[in-house]
Amino acid sequence: MTTSPSIALHPVIDKVTQRITERSKTLRSTYLSHLEQMRGRGPRRASLSCANQAHANAAMDNGTKIWLNQAQKPNIGIVTAYNDMLSAHQPYEHYPAQIRQTALRFGGTAQVAGAVPAMCDGVTQGRPGMELSLFSRDVIAQATAVALSHDAFDATLCLGICDKIVPGLLIGALAFGHLPTIFIPAGPMGSGLSNKEKAAVRERYAQGKATKEELLAAESAAYHSAGTCTFYGTANSNQMLLEAMGLHLPGAAFVHPGDPLRSVLTDAAVERVLQLTEQSGNYRPIGQLVNEKTIVNAIIALLATGGSTNHTIHWIAVARAAGIIIDWQDFDELSSVIPLLTRVYPNGTADVNAFEDAGGPVFVIRELLSAGLMHADVMTVYGNDGLNSHTSRPVLTEDGKVKWEALPAESTDTTVVRNVTDPFAPTGGLRLLHGNLGRAIVKASAVPEDAWVIKAPAKVFESQDALVKAYKAGELNMDFVAVVIFQGPQANGMPELHQFTPVLGSLMSAGYKVALVTDGRMSGASGKVPAALHVSPEVAQGGPLGKVRDGDVVELNVHTGELRALVDADVWSQRAVRELSKEVTFGYGRDLFAAQRRVVTAPEHGASTLFID
Repeated sequence: MTTSPSIALHPVIDKVTQRITERSKTLRSTYLSHLEQMRGRGPRRASLSCANQAHANAAMDNGTKIWLNQAQKPNIGIVTAYNDMLSAHQPYEHYPAQIRQTALRFGGTAQVAGAVPAMCDGVTQGRPGMELSLFSRDVIAQATAVALSHDAFDATLCLGICDKIVPGLLIGALAFGHLPTIFIPAGPMGSGLSNKEKAAVRERYAQGKATKEELLAAESAAYHSAGTCTFYGTANSNQMLLEAMGLHLPGAAFVHPGDPLRSVLTDAAVERVLQLTEQSGNYRPIGQLVNEKTIVNAIIALLATGGSTNHTIHWIAVARAAGIIIDWQDFDELSSVIPLLTRVYPNGTADVNAFEDAGGPVFVIRELLSAGLMHADVMTVYGNDGLNSHTSRPVLTEDGKVKWEALPAESTDTTVVRNVTDPFAPTGGLRLLHGNLGRAIVKASAVPEDAWVIKAPAKVFESQDALVKAYKAGELNMDFVAVVIFQGPQANGMPELHQFTPVLGSLMSAGYKVALVTDGRMSGASGKVPAALHVSPEVAQGGPLGKVRDGDVVELNVHTGELRALVDADVWSQRAVRELSKEVTFGYGRDLFAAQRRVVTAPEHGASTLFID
């Protein structure tokens, strides 16, 4: 690998990277040792017995079967998260057939190694099924490992986009870190009703000023076709991070499902992954690509774009899968020097299509590299110039092929994306809060700066439903801090808490000063509501947030990073943590996840059931 002339790396980024490297030294060394032991010295099928091979090839057509039996050509394992309820994944239905045909054309073969579950958080919001959402990430990782455990593959193609699916696929792929791996996206749906207009209808419905029919019409106009939802939540943040890690072909993230370029990019990914196998002489296993610098680049991309707070959980687990240990302090220190370069809903009014049109991920990566705010000297799936190879946009040529072109020097829409010399804010989108209530994450980029400080009486709730009920009863027409407890991973699986977002938003619109403090999560889609999320330790583990009582004054200060209850120290020390008054752990599959709730780690440790040492 060669790299362009280097620009001096920012000293804080260098310091954080070195700290992560030192912290991870033993674990990373063990991981790389295991990777080397799993590495073959030729096609994986050559190590299979005749009976093993016969089973693996039995359903293939005779021509392909001959190739497979010769064990000379590389074989791709496809791990797919296809289902046709999840709009983002519906386009994947026909990808395996295309991949198989393309692999044959470029001298390889391909098989669907297995499928993983892919639940839609949009369907389960406010429903019992949402309590399985976070745990599904680890199930997906395990399902990916099961798919690849046949040991008949020389490379992996992962088909997945959405919230828990990409982190799960990535964790599973890293367990087979000796295999080259490329992620193939399917792209976002076209722009429908704007996110701002949709949010306004939700607020009016919460206020009783819009009918259910009007709300359904608005939601259906926003979510209207195949493709990823167009707001910059966890799914689209996944795509940004994969681009920054060099695990996509450059600029592949936000090309629409029906665009002819989408199909050509899929073919190009198949061709490229065959060029990365051990047989190719250009071996690039994912376990070597994903290193300390790559993980730091992912965090930086998240901060520079105001991405999902969920990734302060998911990417800790992803890093751990590669033998790398990161924590919230790393996120916070990096955020202090990373400028905010985008305004995409909920950080602004634009959607991801406008983001892509204005320059998209490759523009952001180019700008950060130009200022020494990313590691350029990393290995990626494309090119030989490190991350600099991922700063051009794909375009379709007249003969139906793809080529990569340099972007204009300036953003085409500076209300959406800006150059690094003229950012929307000098610091990144996420901040760490701490104090006598614990440690928490706040998505500062989504909150107006005049709402960064709130000091108000607490109103304590044990569920979303309880808060909504109090709102409908007219009990929340005041300045207050909503403290919603028993929403952490051990309590109930840590569901996303979007049910009361319109409620709190409408109260802010009415002029009240409102904030949220919870041991649950919201993906940052809390919008304009200042929200301290993932408060750790969670209340179910004795976290001090459980000491808060109605009327206690709570202070949330994004400027200073403080999160505290203004209660006399002696009174606070003597106060007991609340106990859950009503626990529901059955129905909708929740019974099957009791073991996960018992062993899951804290959010700052990845909320994982896989890495519990």
